[in-house]
Amino acid sequence: MKTKFILLFTIVLLATSAKTFAQAPDDCAITLSYFTEPARIKNYEAALPYYEQLIKECPNYHIATYQYGVKMFEYFIDEKGDKSKVNDLIQAWELRLENFPAKTKEGDVLSTIAQLKYDNNIGTKKEQFNAFDTAFNKHPEDFTSGKSLYTYFSLAVDLHNSGEKELQEIFDLYDQVTAKIDSQKNSLAEKLTVLLNKAESGTALTSKEERAKAVYENNLGVYTTVEESVNGKLGQLADCPNLIPLYEKDYEEKKNDIDWIKSASNRLDAKDCDSPLSNKLAVRLHELEPSSTSAYLLGKQAEAEGKSSKALEYFNQAADLEKDNSKKARIYYSIAENYRKKGSYGTARNYYNKMLEAKPSAGIAYYKIGAMYADSANGCGTTVFEKRAMYWLAADMMDKAARVDGTIAGNARAAASSYRGRAPQKSDIFSEGMAGKTVTFNCWVGGSVRVPNL
Repeated sequence: MKTKFILLFTIVLLATSAKTFAQAPDDCAITLSYFTEPARIKNYEAALPYYEQLIKECPNYHIATYQYGVKMFEYFIDEKGDKSKVNDLIQAWELRLENFPAKTKEGDVLSTIAQLKYDNNIGTKKEQFNAFDTAFNKHPEDFTSGKSLYTYFSLAVDLHNSGEKELQEIFDLYDQVTAKIDSQKNSLAEKLTVLLNKAESGTALTSKEERAKAVYENNLGVYTTVEESVNGKLGQLADCPNLIPLYEKDYEEKKNDIDWIKSASNRLDAKDCDSPLSNKLAVRLHELEPSSTSAYLLGKQAEAEGKSSKALEYFNQAADLEKDNSKKARIYYSIAENYRKKGSYGTARNYYNKMLEAKPSAGIAYYKIGAMYADSANGCGTTVFEKRAMYWLAADMMDKAARVDGTIAGNARAAASSYRGRAPQKSDIFSEGMAGKTVTFNCWVGGSVRVPNL
């Protein structure tokens, strides 16, 4: 009897020891090695069994489990066309977030999972939207995917079209999504401008900076495409024939709601809706809360009525009061345009530059400065060569406009090409003996340009 007891105890002890050993760190390290070695050379078929063992026995041992796991399932799905692995991919992201939260951006993971569910038609449209909505509201700083921003907004419009969302909800989300896109574009344009200015000063960019410049330009193009797609999806929902009746209907009920009046006023202004309602909203907002927004809208009204001096007065009030950089940029643009139309190019340029300080991705400012340079060519310089040299400066401004703002890139590049065609050509440089020399401008433009070497 005693012998049987000892035998039974030994068996239990060995089983317990085996279980403990199976979960020991050394064993986890060995299993991880068995997984990562084939995974590194994309032999995912050999790696898969060890991944399954790792998530079962060593789920929090090493983040590499999920880094390679995600790549593995993406390979099965994208390269092999095995859609049955989509849920495994989602699980890999979820397990990484669960086991390594400090090394994982939750918002990025949540939006990635939401996109996977949308791309693979998992769940209803409302469930898909709610997944994006959770990611966006919980961690907006991590929600930076252009594709996901568009999908998020697109689903909202689809829900409105099916009667599940009010039009005002779509407008509110549009404001949030476009503000996020604007923020990303400004960040990229700011970094790009530093490199462009360095190159423009004659300092060669390092190979690392050249690569960074290419990345910034590419990503700016991506966000521009997303922005255009979002605007296209909104489409006729935000046209004046829809906006004006919507806001007129709600005016009496909402006329004391400052946020509603601001939103309605800004949207009507953005669409250039010509309606007495615009003036009524601007006046009402100024009565309730004299602010940057109300001053700007009153400035727009004064401008529409041909009262440019009064408009400038309101615009300057608005600029002084405004804290939001995107809105401040819009105000500076209105002021700059006011001066440009009056022929005060130097002052206009000052305000276009203020616009760029507030919003580095505002390529329209570079575009307008370039156009003013071109318009001033005949008044800058004492010789024909010097006057035509101004077109080099104008073309450079158009190049900058194209680089930071994809929405006007086509027109800007065409203008740059046209201006370079008007600038001195090789034969002119040779005949005038100006190769490598500097032309200085003594008109309002100021500055100088170095003539290309032959």
